[in-house]
Amino acid sequence: MIEETGRVVAVEDDAVWVETVRVTACQSCAASKGCGHAVIDKNKAGSRARVRAINTLPLSVDQSVVLGLPEGALIKGAAMVYLMPLVLLFIGALLGDMVGPNGSAAGGVIGLVFGFLLNRWYSQQHKQDPTLQPRVLRVL
Repeated sequence: MIEETGRVVAVEDDAVWVETVRVTACQSCAASKGCGHAVIDKNKAGSRARVRAINTLPLSVDQSVVLGLPEGALIKGAAMVYLMPLVLLFIGALLGDMVGPNGSAAGGVIGLVFGFLLNRWYSQQHKQDPTLQPRVLRVL
């Protein structure tokens, strides 16, 4: 379970809106001065994000809570967003190459676009799936 702490900013019937503060591990890394990631991440560290989380506990605004998301949900989401379009790009390029010498580029673009459309359809079908949403684990 991936956990993150935050503060409740709004309460709904079966969910809460939680504000989290983005933190990075760059402060504890020895290579932070020469790392490109640290330079890019410096602008985002400390910014706030609001997340809707499923809740079954009696909560009120300004309470600190711990949110949880199963690792499987994160891995499944990452595979759909990053891996699926890439795989379909390669499949489209291979199929396009069988059509003709200039077909691989067109086939790759068609496969990539199909991967993006598949992601959009998948996210619309599963946006209310409680196994893929964060939930409040406990109150701090």
